Order: sequence, then structure tokens, then C-alpha cells
Amino acid sequence: MQNAAPVVEIDNLHKSYGPLEVLKGVSLTAHEGEVVALIGSSGSGKSTLLRCINMLEVPEQGSVKIGGEAIRLSGKPPNRHPADEGQIRRIRSELGMVFQQFNLWSHMSVLGNVMEAPLHVQKRDKVEVEAAALEMLGKVGILDKAANYPSQLSGGQQQRAAIARALCINPRVMLFDEPTSALDPELEVEVVRVIRLLAEEGRTMILVTHDMDLARTIAHKVVFLHLGKIEEEGTPAEVFDAPKSRRLQQFLRAADHT
Repeated sequence: MQNAAPVVEIDNLHKSYGPLEVLKGVSLTAHEGEVVALIGSSGSGKSTLLRCINMLEVPEQGSVKIGGEAIRLSGKPPNRHPADEGQIRRIRSELGMVFQQFNLWSHMSVLGNVMEAPLHVQKRDKVEVEAAALEMLGKVGILDKAANYPSQLSGGQQQRAAIARALCINPRVMLFDEPTSALDPELEVEVVRVIRLLAEEGRTMILVTHDMDLARTIAHKVVFLHLGKIEEEGTPAEVFDAPKSRRLQQFLRAADHT
């Protein structure tokens, strides 16, 4: 896994919102088939880091490479912006993003939601896309909901539809931003099962999560962010069983009591 070039390579990323510096020089890699879990307190920069990977947020400093290709940026902070919108669209089509809130189109059926990006962004054949979309809905366990609208689904079913939508673009990398945080515990189980399945398949994933058990059991690498910096990183055994920094020790003790 570590011999090949990284699929995602982040170098010295800085991101601010006005005077608030959220990322303070973060560097991170994810290799083919690797699951990287990002953990840390609210406000530590986890979600911002994830959003910088697909340029939903543009960093003031640093670089992002996807499959060895650097995302080109122009301008100077705070007006830095993508230099090539065509490149951004193409790279985003290789990144499947799953948000906290499901972000499904309410006026489209579940099947329509899953087919939208492959049809209109990737310009793929409709018959092929429909077959792929139905296959992904089957994979996440909601094939019987294909004709339903999002409002007719539970939160867990909506999140699984969002995962199917992300999978249907056949992404090189799956990005998960707290995919279970908006769900009740019973519904969370459904989504965690799907994420575990994707990990077992060898999908490359970067996962922001508050679920320490999920991070421990599926991640190859766990990264602990604190105040916009990587405080500690390592294997799950290193991070969870032998944390070095006092801040990580405190965080894990608090997580054990939630």
C-alpha cells in the first residue's frame, strides 16, 4: 500500500476564516486502498481539511494533489481560487463526498439522485448509469427505495442513498464528513455497516468521525487534529492504545465517557 504514490497528498495546508486560522500547516497522505480516519474535538479543523481536498474550501497556502496531479490555484490570500474550473470538475468527479446532512435533491427520486452526477457531469450512457445506480442501491441495502423520494426515507436510509450517489461516480477516493453524526443510534448502525463493507472492499477513504470504535476497526491510519494542527498520527493501535500527547490522552478519555 505504501509503495505506490499517494492517491491524496496534502502539503502544508493553511486555511483561515477572517482572523480565525482553522488549519495551520497540515500535511497528510492517503494511499490506494488506505482508510484514513480524522479525529479530534469540534473546531479542530477536520471538516475544513476534508472540504479543502475537493476545493469546497480553498486554502490560503499549501497544495493538494489527487492521483499525483496538483490542483492549480491562482491569486493571493484571501482571494486564492482554482485556476482551472475544468480541472476542478474533473477532479471532483473522482472524489465521492458524503456530508453530515444528506444533501439529496428533494424533487428527485432516490434513483434520480444517484444517477444525476454520472449522467450530467460524467456524461455517461443512461442505460449503463441506471444499471450502476441500481447496483449501488443494492449494495447499501435500499434497492427497494429506488422509486421513493428522500422525504419518504428515514435518516439512515437517506444517508445510505447519499453513499450510493457518491459511489455511482466510481470515485478513486471516498470522503466522509461525520456521516453518522445527524443520526439516531439505531439508524447509525445501518450506515456504519455500509462504511465497514466499503473498507473491506479496499476502497480508499478519508473519514472524519466521532465514532472511535469505527476509526479503530476500519482505519489503517488515524490522525488526531488539535487546534488546526496534526497533534498525533499512527496506526489505530498506536493512537488508541499508546497515545503520546497529553491532549490526545484527554480526548480519548472524554470519548470513552460519551
